[in-house]
Amino acid sequence: MINLPKGLFDFQEDCSLYLIDTVANRSSKQTITVKAPTGAGKTVILIDFIDKYLNTVNPNTAFIWLCPGKGDLEEQSRKKMINLLPGKTTKNLFDALLSGFDAGSTTFINWELVTKKGNKAISDSEKKNLYDRISEGHRKNIQYIIIIDEEHANDTQKANDIIQAFSAKNIIRVSATAKKNPLYEYYEIDELDVISSGLITKALYINEDVDYNGDFDSEHRYLIAIADKKRKAIAAAYAEQPGKTRDIRPLCIIQFPNSSSRLIQDVETYLAELGYTYDNRMVAKWMSGADEKINIDNITDNSAIPVFLLMKQAIATGWDCPRAKILVKLRERMSEDFEIQTIRRLRRMPEATHYEMDLLDFCYLYTFDEKYKESIKESMHAAFETKRLFLKDKCKTFTLEKQLRNKDLGGLGERETFYAVHQYFVETYGLTNNKADNQLRFEGAGYRFDEKIIGLHLEGKFVKTDSIITADRTHYKTTQRTVNTHSNGIDLLHSIDSIKSAIGMTTQKTKVVLERLFRAKVPSPKKLLSLDTVNYYAFIINNEHQLKIDFKGATAKLVQQLAFGAPKTATFTIPEQELYRFDPTETDVEEMLSNAYKDYSSAMVVEGIRSKCERLFENYCEERDDIDWVYKNGDTGQQYFSIVYLDGLRKQWLFYPDYIVKKKNGEVWIIETKGGEIGNKSKNIDIQIKNKFAAFKEYAAKKNLKWGFVRDKNEKLKINNTVYSDSLSTDGWRPLRQVF
Repeated sequence: MINLPKGLFDFQEDCSLYLIDTVANRSSKQTITVKAPTGAGKTVILIDFIDKYLNTVNPNTAFIWLCPGKGDLEEQSRKKMINLLPGKTTKNLFDALLSGFDAGSTTFINWELVTKKGNKAISDSEKKNLYDRISEGHRKNIQYIIIIDEEHANDTQKANDIIQAFSAKNIIRVSATAKKNPLYEYYEIDELDVISSGLITKALYINEDVDYNGDFDSEHRYLIAIADKKRKAIAAAYAEQPGKTRDIRPLCIIQFPNSSSRLIQDVETYLAELGYTYDNRMVAKWMSGADEKINIDNITDNSAIPVFLLMKQAIATGWDCPRAKILVKLRERMSEDFEIQTIRRLRRMPEATHYEMDLLDFCYLYTFDEKYKESIKESMHAAFETKRLFLKDKCKTFTLEKQLRNKDLGGLGERETFYAVHQYFVETYGLTNNKADNQLRFEGAGYRFDEKIIGLHLEGKFVKTDSIITADRTHYKTTQRTVNTHSNGIDLLHSIDSIKSAIGMTTQKTKVVLERLFRAKVPSPKKLLSLDTVNYYAFIINNEHQLKIDFKGATAKLVQQLAFGAPKTATFTIPEQELYRFDPTETDVEEMLSNAYKDYSSAMVVEGIRSKCERLFENYCEERDDIDWVYKNGDTGQQYFSIVYLDGLRKQWLFYPDYIVKKKNGEVWIIETKGGEIGNKSKNIDIQIKNKFAAFKEYAAKKNLKWGFVRDKNEKLKINNTVYSDSLSTDGWRPLRQVF
């Protein structure tokens, strides 16, 4: 029996019994997903389930407990099982490689040890490798059950191959961020039950006491000062409590973005000014490098000395520090997203009980981030699986010349780029030399001309962590801050970086173009606005998103393809094996014999995997008796077929046509599918479609290949390989059956 003096909480017992009943039921689905809020004690639940299962269902079972590599979670979990079930056998990967998998044992495996490239744990060697030991267990008729802790963390083909090798009776996936999947059994622990138990805080408060309209020189110093005040108040409240609670030292975590060396140095300086340093052990650091770990020994202890912990990015999965009560999330740009799984690490209560005092029963977040999201791979939760397919012999000798970017050839120069972008703005918004009139036209199109930097920040009390993502307008506060050319300089730089990413120019080029278009102090004969320095900063930062859209629009202008010179070329061959997603719930499945790969089926041509136009085209080819084979090209990657095209700024990009088709008469067709029409409204969202069409046309003519863009309307397909137009009613678009 599990060694817990007070036993499990009711919600923990209910989950453990659910797992027993579901795994024991032969009609249940193989995979069971459990959504367990951080702090619910999922490790305790799983250990209790293992104990019950071995004692009452099947002792001839070996449990495989897979954990993500960060944070030594597998060792934490193993130590907890040794403490709670001292009579049960536990192993790590190296124990299993040495002696194999035994009935009644639980083996804790760090994913990185078996999935990292070049790892000897699964390589051929004199020792028996992992796959040998798995097979050995099967020969001894041992039943495997796999537990995947933090199940979203290793959604890779290599990880899936290892899971498949166990041929487990059941796979139990557990995470705080699990999603429902119709292919799996699903159980969710209500976060309110966990809160009621006292294991986690009653609520999270975001930005308490923050002055949204105040002006200050430094965002991060302002937030740290407020957080330190809150930390001191919490420490004083603990000191007034009886018993061990008096010794709890609340911890404030300061989280940095990745590229933040200068920011870290400034924070360290500011903390030292407040009296907190590495030398007096009041500050700890836990970054990625081995030399960037300072004062972290025993930092999770309730009475540990450090009161500030500096970390980068999200806190390591599985890291538990119940005394962590405050998080300050810093940023280096205006539009960073906050990944809310970080918050979950703050919600544990240090003594697994509430004190009936909001100050101690809440946790606190201070940040000026504007967007909140879950940072998990969704592919694990999608209702699709993957299958490896192998190329048919008749397709193995097929070759085609593909194009690659010629790095010796650049795009337009700074001057030409400026004129191209200027012309786009003039034509799009009807601008003239009258700057006052231009401002009215910009404002009419949605541009903001505030003298202050406008933000939208979340504030308030949240009981359920997930409710942060769906918070309504009442929780958001609009902020207006006076421009400070020193402290907002980095915000301006990041806005310029965001805009440059849309057009592939350098930061310096983009900066010069923006200043010559809009900034008064920079001379330019074709200036559209004449903004002073403060208004220029506010204009670029506040309109970053719309400027990015317009710069992208400038790149979509049709240009003469290949005028820059010849691209580089290479020989394309169809990959001999490929991973394809499929819908395992599809019941009416047929092999699509026209495809280049063996066992390619209609379950791979479904909504969610293929667009409507792609589905119509593949089914059209399958019904034809003159098709030798159809190959679905990849979207990106050196192994796939590509054509170079130029954008409106004469920058080279790669374009990957969707299909290569070989007819039985020897004709080779290259087909690109695009969004069609509903009524008279185009569904195409590719702004570079005209440049791609022109480049495609030149390539096909040069190589004497058949080609076409294919789009759908009213369940029928039309093809164009002459003159592109958005409207499918023009002469260039003909019924596919008449041409192909």
